[in-house]
Amino acid sequence: MATNIGMMDSAYFVGRNEILSWINARLQLNLSRVEEAASGAVQCQMMDMTHPGIVPMQKVNFDAKTEYDMIQNYKVLQEVFNKLKIDKHIEVNKLVKGRPLDNLEFLQWLKRYCDFVNGGIMNENYNPVDRRGKGNKERNPKGSLKTSKSLRANNCYNPGLGDAVCINKISGTKQGKADTVGVGADSSEEIQALSTEIADLKLSVNLLEKERDFYFSKLRDVEILCQAPELEHLPTAVAIKKILYAADEKESALAEAQEIISQLMNVDQTDVDTESN
Repeated sequence: MATNIGMMDSAYFVGRNEILSWINARLQLNLSRVEEAASGAVQCQMMDMTHPGIVPMQKVNFDAKTEYDMIQNYKVLQEVFNKLKIDKHIEVNKLVKGRPLDNLEFLQWLKRYCDFVNGGIMNENYNPVDRRGKGNKERNPKGSLKTSKSLRANNCYNPGLGDAVCINKISGTKQGKADTVGVGADSSEEIQALSTEIADLKLSVNLLEKERDFYFSKLRDVEILCQAPELEHLPTAVAIKKILYAADEKESALAEAQEIISQLMNVDQTDVDTESN
């Protein structure tokens, strides 16, 4: 079943460019990085496209920027998984951090699941823009949940391109942008520090991805070797494939693999003893 996909499954060898192309084509988006899907909204809509009508799109926030709002999206997704009896743990705490590797792996799993359900065929009758609108009717272009009605209730008006200007009901004073005098120097230093931190994080991510690809290639070589006709039925090859294809991330398959070797070796030894007698 597509819900139980081992780490050596071909799903996890799909590159980020293919994943992004898949998302953009089906949902009419323009994502350039997998971490842009960290809010969980894309995953919700992919499930909505795969199982039309099962996702309450009015609860999905495509403007989610804070971890709190993102978590609400993943709650919607988890409810959908529960309805469909999908046994897939969502690492919400990791995904909302926007780390590329974590989000890539989850999107790889999602693509495999969606392709399994619909055979990889795009639902031509699905209108992704219209469905996104179900959950964003009350949001203005900047993603604010405030409507003109709520602004009027606070004696505010929106000049158009600028910020809303409000009249305080008690003091009668205007509330505009915060005074930025004296902030320039501190902000510049903080921006520089954050830029350096971001550069270091990107470097760490690149190194981790290279290390991951290196070990994946090694495991893939082992898998191909164990699939060779002259080796695939040998006890050691059977045991190794048991470990490679284990779907449960929480438990090691080592003990079961060792049991396979032990049983098969005992059978071989019995055959030898029989022939010698």
